[in-house]
Formats: sequence, structure tokens, C-alpha cells
Amino acid sequence: MILNTGSRTDIPAYYSDWFYNRIDDGYVLTRNPYNPQQVLKYILDPSVVDVLVFCTKNPKPMFSRIEKLKEYRQFWFVTLTPYGKDIEPNVPKKTTVVESIKKLSSLVGNKSVSYRYDPIFITEKYSMDYHLRAFEKIASELSGYVNSCVISFIDLYEKTKRNFPSVRQVTPYEQDFLAKNFALIGKRYNIPIRSCCENVEFKKYGIDVSGCMTKEVLEYATNCRLAIPNNKKPPRAECNCLLGADIGAYNTCPHGCLYCYANYNKDVVKKNYSLHNPNSPFLIGDFRKEDIIVEVNQQSYIDNQLRLF
Repeated sequence: MILNTGSRTDIPAYYSDWFYNRIDDGYVLTRNPYNPQQVLKYILDPSVVDVLVFCTKNPKPMFSRIEKLKEYRQFWFVTLTPYGKDIEPNVPKKTTVVESIKKLSSLVGNKSVSYRYDPIFITEKYSMDYHLRAFEKIASELSGYVNSCVISFIDLYEKTKRNFPSVRQVTPYEQDFLAKNFALIGKRYNIPIRSCCENVEFKKYGIDVSGCMTKEVLEYATNCRLAIPNNKKPPRAECNCLLGADIGAYNTCPHGCLYCYANYNKDVVKKNYSLHNPNSPFLIGDFRKEDIIVEVNQQSYIDNQLRLF
């Protein structure tokens, strides 16, 4: 199975102690965000967890104990945008994130690391010219350290509109202009560009529009073949991503990014963060008397069949 840690929060940045405790204990408990009484139990063992997927803005807290993950196949997304503290108040300095990506690449291999330049939005300050300069600067720094770059344009989720009311959609012209030029920059620095749930016409610029976490992406990153069961096929029509089982929780990421789709507001995040116990099997809080624990039927997708051609 594919275990995802990063679609709801940033575990490497803020909850690394908890995560390594879960690795040591060999299991994790996750509340169903749409049915909180239902608690899903996942075994953490390389025999059933084929790929650990991380998505973070700060992988550095994971480095000192990353040896604990040596038996696991890993795939890392590190988000690196051009925005300042006005948009991302608690994200580390960009130079720090660049150095962390380089360090991560040396620890797990550049095939297992991709960076995300997303979400892209346009303002007077963060203009198209600004994005082109920033994208080239980042690409020049990360060439040789990553296997690809993922781009996507901002989606105006209700939480995003609430926390970032001045933001607007990126127009089709702006999207096309940036996609074309990002693709050219990617070719210049030998960094393949991927998009996810975006305009399939970007394919004409050499952008892979199939998705950011497809079967092929994970196979390349982990150097193994995956046989995905029919009932685990990509759940979204817009892409071929294998989203996996997410062990994170919404409303728990203290980065404070204005564009975030996973946080209701900073007060809810602050309250939830105060309930975090690194020794609990839950990311936030602990057992409740009404909990119904479901042991998830986990199975490996590794395809060990010998192929002659």
C-alpha cells in the first residue's frame, strides 16, 4: 500500500517526533475526518507499506533520525514557492529550504525527491515576470538534486477564499504563458515539469499532465514495479494520482499559509496543535470512549513477477 503523510498537514516540519515514535511502535491511528468516531489503524512495516510519501515545506526536522526509514521506499515532495512572509508567515527562509532539499537528495537519492512550485497565483507584487525570475533561480539551484518539479495554479477553495480574500483565479492566458516558459526553463536545467489537475493542453510544451503522484512516478522514485488493484485505481478523473492512505489531520498545520486548503483558520490550528502529544498513536488528541477502531486490510502492491521483455 501507499502511505501518504502530506495531503492534510505537514508532518515532517511539525510532527517528526510523533512520526518516528509511530515508526518505533509499528502502527498509527488516524481519525476519519468525515466520521470522527471511525479510527483507522495502519501497520507501519515495509512488508505492507510499499511507499512512504511525504509532502513538506521543511524536511529538516526529519534528517537526524532518517536512518529509521532505511527499510522503507520513500518519495518526497518539498514545496518551494517564491512567496514571502506576507503569504507564508512560518515557512523557513527559501535559502534554508533549498539547502534542505539538497541534503534530502543526498540522504534518499535525487530520484526520490521532487519539488512543488505551487500554488501559483498572480498579484501586483507576485507578477508573471516575478514568477519567471523566481522559477529560474530555484531551478538553477536544484538542478541535479531533484527528479522533477510539479506546478499547479491556485484553486479557490472556501477555506482559501476565507483566509486569502484578495486572491483571484489565474487567467487561462496567464496559465498558458507561465506553463510554456516554465517548461523552457525546466529543459534548460534538466528538470522535467509535471502538472496536476491542470489544462491538458500544457502537454504541447513538454509538460507531463498525467499527475504528480502516478504509478509511473512512484515506480521511478522507488525503482520497483507496482501492481495496483482495480479497487485502488486513481480516485480523481482529472489525474492519475495514487493518493494512498493519509495519516495526517486537517486544521493542524502551523505554517499559516494564506492559500492553504487544509486549515479553517489559525485559531482552530492553534487549538488542535495544543492537543498534540508525540507519544499518542493519534496525531491530535488520544482515544475517546466512542471510538470504533478499524484495522485496515493492508497489502503490498509490489509486482515481483519476472518479465522477459
